[in-house]
Amino acid sequence: MNKPHKTFLVYGVSKGLGKAIVQKVPQPADKVYGVSRTEPDSLPHLNWINADLSSPNQAAAAIKQHIGREKIDVLIYNVGIWESTAFTDHYNFNEIPPLEIHNIIHTNITSCIQSIQLLIENLKLSDNAKIILIGSTWGVDNHNGSEVVFSATKFALRGIAQSLREILREDAIGVSVLNLGYLASDYDIDVPAAQILEETDSSLIPLSDAIQAILFIISTTKAACIKEILMPAMADRNM
Repeated sequence: MNKPHKTFLVYGVSKGLGKAIVQKVPQPADKVYGVSRTEPDSLPHLNWINADLSSPNQAAAAIKQHIGREKIDVLIYNVGIWESTAFTDHYNFNEIPPLEIHNIIHTNITSCIQSIQLLIENLKLSDNAKIILIGSTWGVDNHNGSEVVFSATKFALRGIAQSLREILREDAIGVSVLNLGYLASDYDIDVPAAQILEETDSSLIPLSDAIQAILFIISTTKAACIKEILMPAMADRNM
């Protein structure tokens, strides 16, 4: 007996983890919507939605208009921009321009809240809907990073998830946060993990590891509540 097809809505599909999710998570019969500012290459079966998440009102409205009343089985908010000097020796919080702060917050958090708010009715049409928010080790307690704005948004993401679980509990909609450490985002998903480990001295997490975590969450029944998965890099001493 064939399984019924799922409908995916994935954010941040132009590159990195978002593109890898579209390539490896849905089954051939599934329908996939993907959100990004830039249209991704080599994803011919993707229903691309052009949206700038730094403008939350317009982005959320455009996504809702594109989806209409169609059911959503899996919503993956894979978005995370950071300060232009983040993760470098030149980072200085005092020098971050206000406009940059606003753009980071709008992209990482405001668009997430407004999009989910408009799409709750679509998620309720599914028999086993999942919301997966891609977080970061910069959003967990007692990390050693200095990036104030990025960290604030990733902590906020966990707060969104905690409250959404209560709102959506009666509808049995799962809300999970996948807190990831340093990813090998510059490598294509089809590059063998062994090659990535060798070339990075095992300092970066292959995208395939993150994909396995997402597949696990999606595979669970509506009786299970996968709250958070924490996946730092083994060599990461910021945790």
